[in-house]
Amino acid sequence: MQNIVLFIIRKMTRLLSLLCAISIITFILISHSPIDPIQAYIGADMMRVGPEQRENIAENWGLNKPPAEQFYHWGSSLLQGDFGTSMIYRQPVAEIISEKFLNSLALMIIAWILSGVIGFVLGIVAAVKRDKWADRIIKWYCYTLASTPTFWMGLVLLMIFAVWLEWLPIGMGVPAGVLAENVTLTDRIAHLILPALTLSIVGVANIALHTRQKLIEILSSEYILFAKAKGEKGFTLIWRHGIRNVSLPAITLHFAAFSELFGGAVLAEQVFSYPGLGQATVEAGLRGDVPLLLGLVIFSSIFVFAGNLMADLISFIVDPRMKERRSL
Repeated sequence: MQNIVLFIIRKMTRLLSLLCAISIITFILISHSPIDPIQAYIGADMMRVGPEQRENIAENWGLNKPPAEQFYHWGSSLLQGDFGTSMIYRQPVAEIISEKFLNSLALMIIAWILSGVIGFVLGIVAAVKRDKWADRIIKWYCYTLASTPTFWMGLVLLMIFAVWLEWLPIGMGVPAGVLAENVTLTDRIAHLILPALTLSIVGVANIALHTRQKLIEILSSEYILFAKAKGEKGFTLIWRHGIRNVSLPAITLHFAAFSELFGGAVLAEQVFSYPGLGQATVEAGLRGDVPLLLGLVIFSSIFVFAGNLMADLISFIVDPRMKERRSL
């Protein structure tokens, strides 16, 4: 128990230092961005706004202060639990993140489960059928997916299932022109299928290739030969000595893939105009919404770190060799 507490303390210390570094780097990059946040805030009414109004807007949002003072003010408010107010949505950043995260969470959980299950099964099949046609097809499929951009896969699925076949909606999170109270669960699921399918298809490759390699190593080990000598074979042999031993590394790798999942969600949400964290991040970056962008960066860092922490905790608790390590 003491080892787990020390483990979590070390991880939390790393998280705090990571958040500080990311916040500083992000703010520096934003301050040197060529995008004028005042112009982005005003939008099409730029020609109607005079110099005095621009100064009032800059003063209201604190954009007329030096970057160091802006960062200090933002950091002080953050320590008090205030993420600031979004310039785009005119709402508190915390409320926007909470709303967008629910949409992205449903998308990422479905894609994460599908990619994990499909990848694990394909990896087992490829290892059992090593060097046969099934293994070659699965390897070709995985290598192709590993080099396929998420947005390209999204566009292909969009053209096939939404444009040509017209089986699924072309985008967004709900039907256009329908009031929120009239949107059904079936409508939300229908708009969720293509983005989730895009993420799950792209995410299959790593888990499948990793599972295949690990299971091949296990099947070539001496205790597998001993089990065969005892008369074990077929699915019973694979289940008792193969799948059980390869499942932990596969689960750990899949939890550690949260960062890739979040990055892929950003691209998928842009392709399908899905109202999640990814679309909000792109809008905040293109329109110079500093409070929203910083809040999204911090939240996404915590989300990715939580996935890596869960993967490390699983290894730390289940694998006794991890407990013997002094530095993690």
